[in-house]
Amino acid sequence: MLISFYYFSLPQLDYYYMNSTLLPSAKLAPQYHLPDPSTSACFPSHILLGQERVVDTFKLMSKINSQHLFLADFLGVDRPLFINALVTQANTPSNQYLVATKKTHEEDEIQFKWQQTLPPEHVGIIARQESLSCYLQGTIRRADLLGKMLKTDKSSVYKPGALAKNHFVFICLASLWQRESLWDLLMQILHDGFYRINNELAPIPLNCKIVLVGSGLSYSQLRVEDRHFSRHFPLLAEMSNEVDLTQHPESSYVQWLNVLAQSESVELETSSLLPLFWYSSRLVEHQQRLSLSMLEFRHLLGQAKAYCGQSALNAAAIAKALEKLTFRHNSSEVYSAQSFDDNFINLPTKGAMVGQINALTVIDTGDYTYGEPARITSSVHYGDGEVADIERKSELGGNIHAKGMMILSSCLYRIFGRDAPLHLNANIVFEQSYQEIDGDSASLAEYCCLMSAIAEQPIIQSLAVTGALDQFGNVQAIGGVNEKIEGFFNLCQRRGLTGDQGVIMPKANVLQLNLEPDVIEAIDKGLFHIHAIEHMDQAVELLMQMPAGVANEDNDFAPETLYGLVQQRLDKLAGQDDDDVELNFFAKLLARLRII
Repeated sequence: MLISFYYFSLPQLDYYYMNSTLLPSAKLAPQYHLPDPSTSACFPSHILLGQERVVDTFKLMSKINSQHLFLADFLGVDRPLFINALVTQANTPSNQYLVATKKTHEEDEIQFKWQQTLPPEHVGIIARQESLSCYLQGTIRRADLLGKMLKTDKSSVYKPGALAKNHFVFICLASLWQRESLWDLLMQILHDGFYRINNELAPIPLNCKIVLVGSGLSYSQLRVEDRHFSRHFPLLAEMSNEVDLTQHPESSYVQWLNVLAQSESVELETSSLLPLFWYSSRLVEHQQRLSLSMLEFRHLLGQAKAYCGQSALNAAAIAKALEKLTFRHNSSEVYSAQSFDDNFINLPTKGAMVGQINALTVIDTGDYTYGEPARITSSVHYGDGEVADIERKSELGGNIHAKGMMILSSCLYRIFGRDAPLHLNANIVFEQSYQEIDGDSASLAEYCCLMSAIAEQPIIQSLAVTGALDQFGNVQAIGGVNEKIEGFFNLCQRRGLTGDQGVIMPKANVLQLNLEPDVIEAIDKGLFHIHAIEHMDQAVELLMQMPAGVANEDNDFAPETLYGLVQQRLDKLAGQDDDDVELNFFAKLLARLRII
């Protein structure tokens, strides 16, 4: 028997259920204790906030002659700015001078050697190693590394390269890979300990430290595939892309921001800090952590300066830059909202329906992420116990979504299929979905929808649900919680907030909440609600206005509970009438008394 979808009218949510799971506004966004930025001293080394692992490894490398370093960074790093700060953390090496000497007094063969003392005036200096560091990227040539010979009418002069002029040579791994011959050359130099400019000139000893800069994935790949790399680059310094405020005070992050502000020639006023902190927390999706993406903030500060027309930035300037940042990238979100507003996409936000629920999804366009509600429906009929994922069968569902559906089936069988197989088939689908869906964050919504279809109990459409299930019904954390909540809120706001609308989310995601001010304002006024839950039974109770039910020792549920209604429907699908149910009860009783 197929379940048809009808609208039902339900009373407002029971106060007990609402009050026990509702989140107060204080938990909807991070709270900070911000100092005055003008009172914080600012030094280039402050850009190394949260990079203790990198600093410690760099200092270790500077003390070991034969081991070089791989610096694993991420896309938001301003490499020149970071490198200039990092090299100041090691003891400054002494200047070195490359001079030519004879191997012995009897031989005429010349060799090169490095020495710390400045040679006498009559001794020529081939190269001076006086620069602390350099960073090579882009099109790197052989001469950039080794140097070259400049020929004049009377003689030839050696023009030193990066290896001879600098104590620390940072090289972009991606740029080095563009020239395969340079990669092989560098490995050969590290193996030999010297390099040659040409066959006529004596070999020049390698007297600097090499730091390759690339991704952590590249390091893992090279460790496996290139044994020469493994030998010469045993030290890994992996950069952190966020800082934990439980380990570092807000004042340290203000100093970090001030370094970036100086690089953009702007000054941060006290009022500018709060929107910057909120934006930073939003980037890493955590209330107690902040982003260390330097380029994101340099770009934002530069844009704020351009919009306000002055170097002193306040809260209004930052807010304007953030507003325009969203405006430049949210065209997909605007077109999506139009489809809902024009009713091209059917998604009710009032009333109640059987076998239908509002789930929450995240759309990632690469440069912008936003939330979009989705309608999930379920139908059940007599069958062999299969819960069919239509998305998977139509090849529109990913592997993680399929895993979530399997966990959902496991929850169903754990509760209702312990003693006998289930005689139903169920179909679950994302309606009006025409692209691939992946992830398990809809498994809670799908479970609630399935329970509604089996029990024929309507689900409140003013609530949207997100959450991932485990096999025991616990609700687990999901990604994009802020975007999901705001996506459903925006839809409800355009249609008119009624005070009944809200979102059910995992309690495990509370620390990731960082909602827009208009969402928090609506929650403060009681026009919108957020419920944080830990178990799937809490979700079905909120959505269907009745207790989920607790099984007795015979694994039976009270008939007035949701699971009791589910159990009765499953018994009917199995062909059991009331007499069969009564006989089964007495059979269980006699078995417990060991009579049969």
